Amino acid sequence: MGGHNPPPAPTTLGAMTRKSPIRPADIRGVSRLAIDATIGLTRLVETMHHNIVRTPGILGRHTQEPTRGITGLVYRTIQGATRLVGSGIDALIAQLTPLLDQEPATSSGTREALLAALNGVIGDHLAASANPLSIPMQLRRNGQPLVLTRQGLAASIPQPGGKILLLLHGLCMNDLKWRRNGHDHGEALAAAAGFTPLYLHYNSGQHVSTNGRAFADIMEALVQAWPVPVEKLVIIGHSMGGLVAHSACYYARLGGQTWLQHLRQLVFLGTPHHGAPLERGGNWVNVILELSPYTAALARLGKIRSAGITDLRHGSVLDEDWQHGDRFARSKKRTLVPLPEGAQCYAIGASIAKAPGDSGKPPPGDGLVPVRSALGQHADQGLCLNIPESRQWVGYDMHHLDLLDNPEVYQRLQKWLC
Repeated sequence: MGGHNPPPAPTTLGAMTRKSPIRPADIRGVSRLAIDATIGLTRLVETMHHNIVRTPGILGRHTQEPTRGITGLVYRTIQGATRLVGSGIDALIAQLTPLLDQEPATSSGTREALLAALNGVIGDHLAASANPLSIPMQLRRNGQPLVLTRQGLAASIPQPGGKILLLLHGLCMNDLKWRRNGHDHGEALAAAAGFTPLYLHYNSGQHVSTNGRAFADIMEALVQAWPVPVEKLVIIGHSMGGLVAHSACYYARLGGQTWLQHLRQLVFLGTPHHGAPLERGGNWVNVILELSPYTAALARLGKIRSAGITDLRHGSVLDEDWQHGDRFARSKKRTLVPLPEGAQCYAIGASIAKAPGDSGKPPPGDGLVPVRSALGQHADQGLCLNIPESRQWVGYDMHHLDLLDNPEVYQRLQKWLC
């Protein structure tokens, strides 16, 4: 039309990827994940094949043993060929990486959200397989990582104050999600009381205790490198973030770390101290599938839940909660982990109910976390966190994510912290 020729198609890899939020390392990560998934699916089919050939009763014992003979050779050949192809693809992408655009200094919000969700679901596998898609734990501001040296912090934070506020996100989330509907608790508290807000970014698919230990070490490095004298530390943890903070305090005390001496206040927003029922529901699916040897292999699909997710079943914060047993077990003996001494602890829960009821029963939770779990209350007095009632609060007509931007929640934070 009009005698004009269409613009030429891009002819270089750089031109094809210039407007894409995908990074070269993402391509390698997705490639490795696809290979891992193929091998895992092959093993699942092999296990089903083996159990069917054995012809046990409907509720007979199942086995996870591989097939034998020619059949076993076929499955091993498929897995070996898949690994070989995978290593070849990985090597090829490594050679092509220099031809692609350099990784941008900033990441798109879409990419950050996708990575956070992926890490929440299978982040333990990503970390164990050294997949480039695994999120490294970092403190960030405005989505940019902080270098924990005196010079690095001074360069990133123009006017650091002595009151440091740490904000820890929940499962499948990232530090950018603290801004919701134009509100950010960290920024608002900074304006109201002079806090310097810092945001933790971490792989929420790893065990809570793994992240707790790592966060404790980061906090120690932060306090040692802070450019001005530290007056006080305040931590706000949303959902799983509260469990990570609780775990970090325990391991900091165990290791004699000094940052804990500066911690003055710890606030839990919708934290499942005693577990989340939705994760337990997924666990019952596993139990039903494992009743029959013919469906037992399919339970592996139900178990494609990260270590972080299974920790939410009972609110586990210690290594001992998972090191010496099956993390998918229906019941588990827990040890009460005391809250940090010297710090005032607060708990906020949310309920989808419009208003408090008069039945004497606890109100329904926020869609993910029961109110009693969020407040640290338990039928077994030995497991209660014993947070004073004056430091507990329940918001009504709220869902789990509303805790991030609800005006009443912020007013309560301001009252307690400012």
